[in-house]
Amino acid sequence: MKSFAHLSAVLAGAVLLLFLTGAAMAADGSLKITEMAVTTKISRNNPIDSVKRISSTSVKALYCFTRLVNPSGTDTTIKHRWFKNGELVSEQELSVKGTKWRTWSKKPIDRQSVGEWRVEAVDDIGRVLKRVEFKIN
Repeated sequence: MKSFAHLSAVLAGAVLLLFLTGAAMAADGSLKITEMAVTTKISRNNPIDSVKRISSTSVKALYCFTRLVNPSGTDTTIKHRWFKNGELVSEQELSVKGTKWRTWSKKPIDRQSVGEWRVEAVDDIGRVLKRVEFKIN
């Protein structure tokens, strides 16, 4: 009985560790986004920051970085939909090729870009997986 309680505690700890590290996969085998951020630069396949508010004159472009888990491992796609003030202004299809994948889209920024923004990551059937919001001054 004592060893059963110990085994249960170890298994519960392992499940918690997987959840906390973002390695837990969706129960139905679908795509799961473990990280999504709008950033000013991608370095070594990772975002260097996470933008919540930025001046339109401080950068020439922004990137939406997405890290995801694809339990099936089959090649698929996601789309990044860029919205300005609630209106869809750009949609970019991105490949997903593996069980763990990183990808990003790029949006040029200029003085006309001032507004409230959001980027949605959607799967191949149009389901929103995650969204991030930010503001350009």
